[in-house]
Amino acid sequence: MKYYIVIPAHNEQDLIGLTLQSLVSQTVLPSKVVVVNDNSTDKTEEVVLSFAKENPYISVVNKTSDAIHLPGSKVIQAFQKGFETLDSDYDIIVKIDGDLIFPPNYFETIIKHFESDPKIGMVGGFCYIDKNGEWVLENLTDKDHIRGALKAYRKETFLQIGGLKPAMGWDTVDELLCKYYDWKIVTDQSLHVKHLKPTGANYNKTARYKQGEAFYTLGYGFWITAIASAKLAMMKKKPFLFLDYIKGFMKAKSAKTPLLVTPEQAKFIRNYRLQKMKKKLI
Repeated sequence: MKYYIVIPAHNEQDLIGLTLQSLVSQTVLPSKVVVVNDNSTDKTEEVVLSFAKENPYISVVNKTSDAIHLPGSKVIQAFQKGFETLDSDYDIIVKIDGDLIFPPNYFETIIKHFESDPKIGMVGGFCYIDKNGEWVLENLTDKDHIRGALKAYRKETFLQIGGLKPAMGWDTVDELLCKYYDWKIVTDQSLHVKHLKPTGANYNKTARYKQGEAFYTLGYGFWITAIASAKLAMMKKKPFLFLDYIKGFMKAKSAKTPLLVTPEQAKFIRNYRLQKMKKKLI
């Protein structure tokens, strides 16, 4: 199976080389790697070009955008720009961040999962962060969720879910739509990926309401949002974030912000979320 990788990158000169080195060291190499240099003011492009010289399947695309780091929309707009430069001769499309180090067998293992069952639509490993010199699991989500930093999609799945939505919540709605269309999602706990910059390190103050807005646009409704907000705030060990999330939800509701899903999909998502919550209580 052929896989293509798109890497949105903004000011990653210190880390993107480590990511690319881990990609060119894979036991099964990617057919194409596109790095989208999104408004960088450092030497990100030069680092990528030095790899492209030795590895012709690597290329760089330059994009200009706002310097403000808003979670979701900016990164997916950059992904989209890179994706548009690719042909359709791939079996798996991968979106990764430019601050990861993959084990050498990562993509060989990902491919084996996809080959094992035609109903598997998404596969991913787990992100680990450096805590006092020890690599520990970056524990922000359930074990059955693939982190936005390292998403691999079967081509048919990617096309059926309509690609990636340029909004916060894109890396949740993709999985919910996978479930809606009856695709399986696989997380492989044997695949440890080093995440060099912890999630959310660059988010600014305005981003804190975005999570609540994302819950609204996923069609969660108030009660599921309240439970999800409480859980996330506790996971981040910042209980007051709960209020920001609820505020964000209410703001989006009063502004009648468009949903990322159809009413039918939203209904499915609410039922799916409720079932998951009930299972955890039993």
